[in-house]
Amino acid sequence: MLQSDLTKPETLGADLRALRKSRALTLTDMADSLGRSVGWLSQVERDLSDPSISDLREIAAFLGVPISMLFRNEAAPANEAGYVVRKGTRRPMGSHTAGLIEELLSPDLTDDFEMVHSTFAPHSEIANPVQRPTQEVGYLISGQLDLEISGTVFKINPGDSFRIKGEPHRWMNPYDTPAIAVWVIAPPVY
Repeated sequence: MLQSDLTKPETLGADLRALRKSRALTLTDMADSLGRSVGWLSQVERDLSDPSISDLREIAAFLGVPISMLFRNEAAPANEAGYVVRKGTRRPMGSHTAGLIEELLSPDLTDDFEMVHSTFAPHSEIANPVQRPTQEVGYLISGQLDLEISGTVFKINPGDSFRIKGEPHRWMNPYDTPAIAVWVIAPPVY
């Protein structure tokens, strides 16, 4: 491998490929759903073709991620790309609904997991349980959070950690302060 390959930061194409594969989709599955050719999608994933904004909107909708997830924030210095994510350069993720703000802590989506910084607004909750084919581990940094896993509600305090293994779950923050957690999800879903 050439030295330039070792320092090359991950790209939009690599992120799209990782998202597609995490959903067990083939190039053909995704290209057909988007009404595009396999060749076009392959070129986008290999960074040989740049999708338009409308293409990105369709891809984001198909993959169930916000379009902002497909944009890079400020570029990292060459010696940090792929290794370090500075606080001011985190990529926003998730839908930002129900009072939850999520930012990607991982440098990209090409690992077997993703690490997310989650801020749950006071008096917010997700109404319906979610269930996804993942293993998730979280650690509460500050605030308090009620977490329902398979029908059982747990009160999570700062310093507590938890695990969800594909079970239906939902969160509630009925408290007066934000709850801040670090969440690790495998495989990546955003």
